[in-house]
Amino acid sequence: MASFDVNGVREDFPILSRLVRNGKKLVYLDSGATSQKPRQVVDAERDFYFQHNAAVHRGAHLLAEEATDAFEGARGTVAKFLNVASDEIVFTKSATESLNIISYGFLNSSVGKVKANSPFCIDKRHNIVVSELEHHANLLPWQHLAESTGAQLRWFSVTPEGRLDLSNLEELIDENTSVVALTHQSNVTGAITNLMPITAQARRYGAIIVLDGCQSAPHMKVDIPALDIDFFAFSGHKALGPTGVGVLWGRSELLAQMPPMLTGGSMIESATITTAQYAPPPKRFEAGVPNMAQAVGLGAAIDYLESIGMEQVFRHEEALTERAIKGLLNIPGVEIVGPKEMKERGGAISFTVAGIHPHDLGQVLDDQGIAVRTGHHCAWPLMQALKVQATTRASFYLYNTADEIDQLISAVIDAKKFFRV
Repeated sequence: MASFDVNGVREDFPILSRLVRNGKKLVYLDSGATSQKPRQVVDAERDFYFQHNAAVHRGAHLLAEEATDAFEGARGTVAKFLNVASDEIVFTKSATESLNIISYGFLNSSVGKVKANSPFCIDKRHNIVVSELEHHANLLPWQHLAESTGAQLRWFSVTPEGRLDLSNLEELIDENTSVVALTHQSNVTGAITNLMPITAQARRYGAIIVLDGCQSAPHMKVDIPALDIDFFAFSGHKALGPTGVGVLWGRSELLAQMPPMLTGGSMIESATITTAQYAPPPKRFEAGVPNMAQAVGLGAAIDYLESIGMEQVFRHEEALTERAIKGLLNIPGVEIVGPKEMKERGGAISFTVAGIHPHDLGQVLDDQGIAVRTGHHCAWPLMQALKVQATTRASFYLYNTADEIDQLISAVIDAKKFFRV
């Protein structure tokens, strides 16, 4: 696809032509929760099942060879997408599992036979740094690690506009910090994290840096080496891919030292009745039969995104976001929960309307065929920090149009009339 053509893109997504409430055409503004899937992804997954279905890394027959080639080809596609080596890519079932693999790497290194020089050993002398911006998937694993080891849990606060407050950076990250785990882009406020001062401070003390990329990898160019981090996680279903597949990237030297969370078939070099020798990464972290067709589908999704170009995807979403912010702010009683300017901002907009509960607003928008997310967005600490109980969130992707943004604005205005506020 030489240039970005949103109408051409939409033709690849059959669901976008569906009629929903009372014959209204679907306006899907909930890609922050999950993205829609293009034909190319569905076709790739179906083709795997119809033509190549077999267990990967297990057989010498033709189907097993083809399945393995397709699975490993998808791994290579993901690696190229992130500008990393293929053997640093682990397929998981979700970003949540990816982040738990890392946290359990710390936990499993800190009990039993501990190697004193392991970077994953952690105890009550250490601290773990997170932030109030985090999705629960990048908060609860670290809470559990702190509770299990006695390590101190620390966190960055947020500013009133929903960005990280770095004013106490040097106090939070110190010589006892073992891991810093942060979101790359907030799923609530859309704020993109200013990583450079954080990674510089973490590197000063040798802390491991974990980045939740669920809201960034699908929407912008992510160059892992340029980020200077140690681990990165994202989910396939938010990036046009199938459900049931996630990605974990880790530095090869760290993956080699990290114990697995799950054990079982396919992740060993050898085993006796009493002992086992784990395979090197990435197989070490892929116990059992993986989500093979889903990984192939994710590879097709990334091919689709790359054919358009991540810079074009980002610029298109940026224009939609700017249009939506301006339109919403022109409506009396609307308050945007997050940055109102476009600097270091992605395409998720959370907002409230005075006098209308977010769930009620979501229902009224749904009656107009507009799908948005309402609630706390799996980010209760952030809601508490920003002093809101819930918000309505509109989140955009490459298949959304300016007309759909205008429909959202009109529907919010109509909702105010309906509720007489």
